[in-house]
Amino acid sequence: MFTAPAHAPGSAALRWDLGFYFVCLAFALPTALKSEFYGYRVWGNFATVAYGFGVLHSAYLLLAARDGRAPRGVLGSRWCGIAAVALLAMILPLTLLVIRRLTGVDWLITPVSWAAQPEVWVIERSADLLLHHGTPYVDVTALGRPPEVNDYTPYGPVMAVFGVPRALFGGTPLTDALTDARWMFALAACACVLGTLKLLKWPQVPVGAAQLAVACPLTALTWAVAGPDLAIVGLLVLACALAATGRVAWSGVVLALVVSAKLIVAPAAAVLAVFVLVRRGKGVDWTALTRFGAALVATTAALHLPVYLVDPAAFVEHVFRFPLGMGAVRSPAASPLPGHLIAATGAVGQVVAFALVGAAAVAMLLWLVRRPPANGSGALLRIAVGLGALILLTPATRYGYLVYPLVLLGAHLTFRVAEDPAAPPAQQSATTSS
Repeated sequence: MFTAPAHAPGSAALRWDLGFYFVCLAFALPTALKSEFYGYRVWGNFATVAYGFGVLHSAYLLLAARDGRAPRGVLGSRWCGIAAVALLAMILPLTLLVIRRLTGVDWLITPVSWAAQPEVWVIERSADLLLHHGTPYVDVTALGRPPEVNDYTPYGPVMAVFGVPRALFGGTPLTDALTDARWMFALAACACVLGTLKLLKWPQVPVGAAQLAVACPLTALTWAVAGPDLAIVGLLVLACALAATGRVAWSGVVLALVVSAKLIVAPAAAVLAVFVLVRRGKGVDWTALTRFGAALVATTAALHLPVYLVDPAAFVEHVFRFPLGMGAVRSPAASPLPGHLIAATGAVGQVVAFALVGAAAVAMLLWLVRRPPANGSGALLRIAVGLGALILLTPATRYGYLVYPLVLLGAHLTFRVAEDPAAPPAQQSATTSS
């Protein structure tokens, strides 16, 4: 599936590679030198080497192409740079940070010592709470002290599942290392990728798709220091693949897992609902939509109600009030993206920011109505644009969430290859590997 191409890559593709890895290097090097987070700096050092190799390798291929030479073997493939990123900027820094985490300094309010980002500890704690109390949410009004940010679990109940291995089997250095929640996120993401490719009948993945979805700094950094967003976006892509291949009820079930883990991706439900309704291209299919909707609603209710009934107030405080900036503690999500910068200008700016979010939502609805997605790649493109607009325009947001549209765009390119009826598999392999 990821074999080297039989012909030399084109100069345009190689110029893209050179620019891509150079931009990635420009992100990694300052991260290594200036980040306030220990894990980010570790990742930045590894990633600088990985992306530096990508720059040099792409320049080598570009010069060889201009001289009319076609490098053979592994070094002649554009996949070489992606493999370097996977090893040096993902697997190795994650392994080192998991081992470093055994020093037990995560819960200190000292970012320069964190070997994992707070979401990792919080999700592992939520699993322990779920197993012992039936809810992953702390009652912040009963702590006997003022609540702080890390007391909150701003996720749905499904997210706690990724911390269950640690809650059940952790306790020794070896088991703590093996059950770090980041391994669970990584395994879930990889399983979703394999499941999606199998459903699509193993299409040839374009190099550009892998660069966007895997090799970009946001994916690699998230993989090493946190990870939950990769598992969630992987499930979202899998839900789209299930819908695209006619398994609409299973798509609804998987989408319910997505929404029940992280509410920010809930708008994807509208896109997939429209896609399911018109997927066959022969008019609307209300039966398919009913099956999809019933599975989505029933699964979502089954996942939320038991937790909600244990402590409704804590559920609302953690899942809704805190992310919206209405909780007892203000959410620290405040990356300098357009929505936050506009809202920071004052009361008028806040109104303008929310108005822009509303305008983006209306624009997305009009796009869905006037140009409903005809296939899985179209659905993924609309989800990527919609989530990207939401992330950019919401006042309380993080730049790390941009990993969602980037991965979805990479998946869109892969789906487009799989859904192209004009190219047989052999031709797809020849035209997309480079």
